[in-house]
Amino acid sequence: MLDRRFTEVDLRQMLQNASAYGPDVCAGRFSIDTRHEGKPWEVIVEPDAEDLLLVVITAYPVEAR
Repeated sequence: MLDRRFTEVDLRQMLQNASAYGPDVCAGRFSIDTRHEGKPWEVIVEPDAEDLLLVVITAYPVEAR
């Protein structure tokens, strides 16, 4: 997380303020649209049904297209 310049608290806030989600390109994973420091970000997560957890795979800023 530190290499992307956000903390666990930032990540929790990004997930709490998510604006949309949908399936990711990898089966079983989901892409969450959010914002961090006023810019669009995506957080990739994977549900862990056995432990009832949501595992964060990665998070990154979305570049303008």
